[in-house]
Amino acid sequence: MKLKSLALVLCLIIGGQLAKAQEKVADIVKEWERAKAYTKEYLETMPESGYALKPTPEMRSFAEQLLHLADANYGFASAAIGTKSPYGQGELEKTGDKSKSNVSTLVLASYDFVIDNIKKMTEAQLTEPIKLFGRFDMTKGMALEKDFEHQTHHRGQTTVYLRLAGVKPPQEKLF
Repeated sequence: MKLKSLALVLCLIIGGQLAKAQEKVADIVKEWERAKAYTKEYLETMPESGYALKPTPEMRSFAEQLLHLADANYGFASAAIGTKSPYGQGELEKTGDKSKSNVSTLVLASYDFVIDNIKKMTEAQLTEPIKLFGRFDMTKGMALEKDFEHQTHHRGQTTVYLRLAGVKPPQEKLF
């Protein structure tokens, strides 16, 4: 009877740990889905004419900022997760079609790429070590955090672009 009790306790512990692991992955997915929705609001708020807006000549345009964000989403996520990116490094930012429709499609697809691939991960995979871009030692989870920070940074920069275009930026989405 003691063996059956021990087996039951072990099953409960392991089952609880597996549920916790999926909860952590689910929390990361939830944050990426929130970030996607927030970025979508930025894409929708900027009028078509503002996609070419550059605050100064040496800066990226609004479209280029968001395409750069998308390039990084693919680059970081593919490096972190170990899946092949459908685009080469910097390829999206160089696209000739910087229309609102095309940029929105490309940027939102980059979020889908990240989200879909995180959903396939386990908590154990988040702790696996990698050498990001062949240079930086970190875990897969940390690489995804760096990607999240990067997309937040570049989306935040575009707040100024929206103001310069005479439109009010979307309300902050912390939750």
